[in-house]
Formats: sequence, structure tokens, C-alpha cells
Amino acid sequence: MFDSNNNFLYGKDDQCNALLMATRCHSFLLDSDENEHSSNIARSCYNCTYRKWTRESFICVIKNAENI
Repeated sequence: MFDSNNNFLYGKDDQCNALLMATRCHSFLLDSDENEHSSNIARSCYNCTYRKWTRESFICVIKNAENI
């Protein structure tokens, strides 16, 4: 669900895949700033502190480090 540069392949609006990836991720950490949350589902990559937004989607900045 991520390309070789850790870009999430489903954009900013795929709640199902963002939830699926977050449930599989052992490094998920809910962003402590609720104003930064972009999903109503707490455990979602869209709400993770390790995501960095891009124009089309986000990059998981911990994915390579943890080899998820």
C-alpha cells in the first residue's frame, strides 16, 4: 500500500486502507494534536504522528525504519 518512497498509494480519502495499515503497524502512534487528525477513526494512518502530508497523500516516515 506504499510505494518504494513510502508514499501511501491511496491518497487522502481512503479510510479503509488507512485503517487496515494502521492496525497492522506496530509503530502506530496517535498524533497528540487532535487538530492534526483527519479521520474520525482514531487508529488510522491519517491520524498517526509518523505521517507527513504531501500534495496527493502522505509519506510514512517510520515505515523503512521499522520494516513494516
